Amino acid sequence: MFQKFLTGKTAVITGSNSGIGLGVAEELARAGADVVLNSFTDRDEDHALAEKLGKEHGVTARYIKADMSKGDECRALIEQAGACDILVNNAGIQHVAPVDEFPTEKWDAIIAINLNSAFHTTAAALPLMRAAGWGRVINVASAHGLTASPYKSAYVAAKHGVVGLTKVTALETAEEPITANAICPGYVLTPLVEAQIPDTMKKYNMDRDEVVRNVMLARQPSKEFATVQQLGGTAVFLCSAAADQITGTTISVDGGWTAL
Repeated sequence: MFQKFLTGKTAVITGSNSGIGLGVAEELARAGADVVLNSFTDRDEDHALAEKLGKEHGVTARYIKADMSKGDECRALIEQAGACDILVNNAGIQHVAPVDEFPTEKWDAIIAINLNSAFHTTAAALPLMRAAGWGRVINVASAHGLTASPYKSAYVAAKHGVVGLTKVTALETAEEPITANAICPGYVLTPLVEAQIPDTMKKYNMDRDEVVRNVMLARQPSKEFATVQQLGGTAVFLCSAAADQITGTTISVDGGWTAL
């Protein structure tokens, strides 16, 4: 879809050794960007994944361990990357429980990883973008950054916060060649979601198609999952010249969820 117009740019993608983050990294690398993958582990397979990605797309790819629940490690990730023309804040976790039963430690962890990390990485990356004369901040929010569901108080609060942070970042950089936007996915077919389908089939005594359509995608009018490639393509578009005047907004990739 896009030629290698990002050659010479460096993209840092948090939470990117699987799922959405890896899909975004793949598409940015396909467009020519050097990429920095990240998660909280430091396994041989993490570094091998980066090496494989780099070879496949002819770019430099590295893996840097950093715990996104810790502000100092978030900032150190950007420092160790050495350059950050494109920042994709993707790291996130989830927990489901009623407000009055929501474990405090789960609330704190979700806010730290899903919201606070985006603040710390953005604060560290903006000076590098300004020095380079160009930058893109892309925050992976959620349909839950625009609407709500019961039992997801921390996640909804964090994702709404990410959308707000995106707007503030955009306003503070509005007269510079830097943009900040949030991608708001609905349900995305990741390995984690795929792994949940068999148990859900047993729970509801349904076949796979029924579970996907009537349970997992009950709120997604298209009745189709978004794909990590689609989210990656959206990120690549936001890095293109066509998106130079798109800033401070949300782009929903949710099959019509937020149109309801």
